[in-house]
Amino acid sequence: MAAPLANKAGSAGTTSKPPFPELDFRSGARVEELNKLIQEFTKHDQREYDDQRALEIHTAKDFIFSMLGMVQKLDQKLPVANEYLLLSGGVREGVVDIDLDELNVYARGTDYDMDFTLLVPALKLHDRNQPVTLDMRHSALCHSWLSLRLFDEGTISKWKDCCTIVDHINGATNYFFSPTKVADWFYESISIVLSEIQKKPQRGMPKVEKVEKNGTIISIILGVGSSRMLYDIVPVVSFKGWPAVAQSWLMENHFWDGKITEEEVISGFYLVPACSYKGKKDNEWRLSFARSEVQLKKCISSSLMQAYQACKAIIIKLLSRPKAISPYHLRSMMLWACDRLPASYLAQEDYAAHFLLGLIDDLQHCLVNKMCPNYFIPQCNMLEHLSEDTVMLHARKLSSVRSDPAEHLRTAIEHVKAANRLTLELQRRGSTTSIPSPQSDGGDPNQPDDRLAKKLQQLVTENPGKSISVFINPDDVTRPHFRIDDKFF
Repeated sequence: MAAPLANKAGSAGTTSKPPFPELDFRSGARVEELNKLIQEFTKHDQREYDDQRALEIHTAKDFIFSMLGMVQKLDQKLPVANEYLLLSGGVREGVVDIDLDELNVYARGTDYDMDFTLLVPALKLHDRNQPVTLDMRHSALCHSWLSLRLFDEGTISKWKDCCTIVDHINGATNYFFSPTKVADWFYESISIVLSEIQKKPQRGMPKVEKVEKNGTIISIILGVGSSRMLYDIVPVVSFKGWPAVAQSWLMENHFWDGKITEEEVISGFYLVPACSYKGKKDNEWRLSFARSEVQLKKCISSSLMQAYQACKAIIIKLLSRPKAISPYHLRSMMLWACDRLPASYLAQEDYAAHFLLGLIDDLQHCLVNKMCPNYFIPQCNMLEHLSEDTVMLHARKLSSVRSDPAEHLRTAIEHVKAANRLTLELQRRGSTTSIPSPQSDGGDPNQPDDRLAKKLQQLVTENPGKSISVFINPDDVTRPHFRIDDKFF
């Protein structure tokens, strides 16, 4: 029998293009088709904002910041000059490592159009120039209790009603900052402020459509003009510097070396209100490196980010029951892949399909081995608590994705298109037309300065996911001061 044409061409030493398209060995899917599907998903998932939408985003943001300024004035608990971290994407999108099993299900298109996460420091430890040592004696890895002994008497007096009290044999009393009590206080304070605001509504003010406490998270959905925006507000403890438990991570080589400075990566970290599987909910906080992750994201190629977003959309739907895998696990695997693989490979613009298949393989590998190390504290296994039945159930579900990735991508595309259609339909029906847009109130001195809003359009559209800080004077909550990296606006 004659040799196939492809073999003849190869034996002649030619470099002609093979007669077959590049295929995924496992599923037989054409890589070119997968790339096109990922591009289509990205097109529908990442919508462009026009000027009107940008102004609505600013109006909602200004309302949230003003509300928090009023919360501070209630009982002076929050720091006077506070610094928030604003992230694009809600908690359910995996922007921070918080358990999702206590959160109500919200759907884009049905409940909201855009989502954000806002980390609000209840306490700050910002004057330390050395590795921060936390009290981890009672906690699992990546978690800590927080004693108010680190703070002055005034701070202890303010917050003692949000603490659990431990009396020692020697007669001393120790106050441990309680994530659950802080979240309860925060929700009650926000509810009081919103109630007062709604008693005296102002023209152009966002409509508060929903305020709910989801575990230790406060979720607020605002209607502004034709937009509905979800804010997941997370009370945190903010630290400058770097935790001693993650010090060894700095000694390793990483994909971001030479691209951003170590000072940018280790500028600060947080404690977020989440406990370990066997931890004490009233006392235990989880370490969060959200500020560092914002910096690391700058070093990830657009094709890998597209693959990550598409993979995330697939697993959120597929692995939702029982809740064991969150998008944050996938984010950690992506960061490990960036350390493991050559930068030149990850920078390939037409490799999104390879990256998607690789992320699915990585996730399945982690499930089968019940091992997903935290990127910053590798000795912490984020899947350790799962049962064998749960990990195998999810591994089998992922096997079905790996066998037909094109079909699952098409389903993800249909879901995001359906969400966009719902948003457009609600806009056409004028479901929020009772809320005047900021542009209709230019003469009202109580409304945000349009010049500031227009200046912020570029920030909103060009800095998704970046660290946006705001400094608020509680005596003049109408004048927020924004900062992205080292630039002030």
